[in-house]
Parts: sequence; C-alpha cells; structure tokens
Amino acid sequence: MWKEFKAFIMRGNLLDLAVAVILAGAFGAVVSSFTNDVVMPPLGLALGGVDFGDLALTLKDAQLNADGSVAAAAVQLRYGAFIQTIIDFLIIAFVIFMVVKGYNKMQEMRKKEEEAAPAPPPGPTAEQLLTEIRDLLKK
Repeated sequence: MWKEFKAFIMRGNLLDLAVAVILAGAFGAVVSSFTNDVVMPPLGLALGGVDFGDLALTLKDAQLNADGSVAAAAVQLRYGAFIQTIIDFLIIAFVIFMVVKGYNKMQEMRKKEEEAAPAPPPGPTAEQLLTEIRDLLKK
C-alpha cells in the first residue's frame, strides 16, 4: 500500500497540480493587493472619495453595553467588499485569458512549423524494391 501511495504522489501530473495550486494562491494574494492598494483608491477618489471597504448597508445597529463596549455586533451587508472581490475576479480572469490565449498561439505556431517542414522524400515501395531485386537476379 505504501508503494502505491508513493507512486501516486510522485506522478508528474500531481506534482504539476500542486505547483499550480501554490502559485495560484500566491497570485491571488498579489491580485488582491493590487486591487485593494492600487486600483481601488484612485477609483474611490474618482467617485468622490469613496472607500469601497467601508461601503455597507446596516441591517441592525450594534448593541452597546452601559459602559460603551459592544454587546452585539452590527449586522451589515458589506457590498463594498463584494465589489472589490468582483474586481479581483475580473483581473484574475483576464490574466488567465491572456495566458491561455498566448498558449494557444504558441500551439498554432508549432503546428504551422510542423506542417511547413518538408516531408522526407518517400522511399521506394515494396513493389519497386522487389522489381529491382528481380532485375538484379536476372543479370
């Protein structure tokens, strides 16, 4: 059982998948930072100083104790965070689209190169070889 498990783990496809998942996680963090720190501040400024992280619809206000501490947190629909997540998704989807488009373009170029390569000259057929042998035997 251990050998089967080891063979399963060491498959190339599984290792490729693990690398892809790790890189995707790191890429997601980079895109989130790009969206939150680079895209959203100018967008919010262009829309009149709006901070998308603070956009929320309060359904129920927070309950406070007599001493001013929060007894129950407010219930909010945080649609600003949702907008940021949608922008993250669009950026990731666009980058993946560009990667796949580039990969497909490379595949097309390789295919054209293979098609453009001249085929080797065809060798003699079996009939031609047999005819030559016959003629040599006659001589």
